[in-house]
Amino acid sequence: MTIISILIAIGFYLNITDKNGSPGVLVEDGSNQAKENDSIKNAADTAESIPVPKKGLAALIGKSSAALEEKYGKPTRVDASSYDYDWWIYNNKETTYFQAGIYQNKVVTIFAIGENVNIAPYKIGQEVGDIFASTPIETNISFQYDSSSYRFELSEDEVNNRPLIRIGDFYAQLYFDKFTGTLSSIRYMDAKTLLQLRPFELVYRGELVETAANEKRNNEEIEKGNERQILDITNVIRNRFDLDPVIWDKATAKVALGHSIDMFETKSFSHTSKKYGDLEQRLKKGEIVYKTAGENIAAGYLDAAAVMEGWLNSKGHRESLLNKEFTHLGVGVYKKYYTQNFIEKW
Repeated sequence: MTIISILIAIGFYLNITDKNGSPGVLVEDGSNQAKENDSIKNAADTAESIPVPKKGLAALIGKSSAALEEKYGKPTRVDASSYDYDWWIYNNKETTYFQAGIYQNKVVTIFAIGENVNIAPYKIGQEVGDIFASTPIETNISFQYDSSSYRFELSEDEVNNRPLIRIGDFYAQLYFDKFTGTLSSIRYMDAKTLLQLRPFELVYRGELVETAANEKRNNEEIEKGNERQILDITNVIRNRFDLDPVIWDKATAKVALGHSIDMFETKSFSHTSKKYGDLEQRLKKGEIVYKTAGENIAAGYLDAAAVMEGWLNSKGHRESLLNKEFTHLGVGVYKKYYTQNFIEKW
């Protein structure tokens, strides 16, 4: 995270770093390594499953989009994704925010983060200790799909911060807020979607499940959808901590997008561009008038939901998200390079 304060005519630049002394940059391999292994040829489903709730969002996985619409109404908007499904966005209130992935008129995934959404048997804000006490959480999740065998292997950090569990015949990834020790959000997925997203290292025997979305979709539409979702989820998180929402700023978003494009083109991960300079210089070139500003950057994350949870669990980036002084936000996403530019207007 980088914080900039401008006082009268004097520019004050402060670079916040992580504990290891390097600038806070989040880089995640959005397509985890998949290794073929004959030893799991006949692997059966090994993950202990919890029952599918009769009510709530989990009960909608595998159901028709008509069933979703009957329960929650029409979405506020529909965003393209990098995968086979479209995101139906339900953002009428920060406290009830969720987005549902629809493929061929069926609900294949749901991401929920609003504190009042029904995610039975869990609840947003629930203590992590309670979840571990009541939920079978494992390091290896094995199952078969379309005559192929798969095993997701989770690291210790993944088990502790974003474990994968089985609910009936589908799966859920739990995102924990490690600073509060509570459940921050949940992502439900059917087996095919889980295999396409591949959020953990995968060992398999047979065929990899790939997405055809990038062959038929407009990347710019996908990126704009991610930008809008990052704004939405930012305000959900700020509302959780009793902070005012930030307002979209088009000019600042243009600066943020420029930095994401620059990082992609130069294959660099830094708050300072060799060509365009640091955040202060980039905002000045964009003719942005502001009092204070901050920046979060990341690369490689699956989508808006994943990168937001990554920022929330990183001290420096979290400080930007929860800075009460910031009033406006611009987001730029390009080829899974993400930039958030916060500003406080005069």
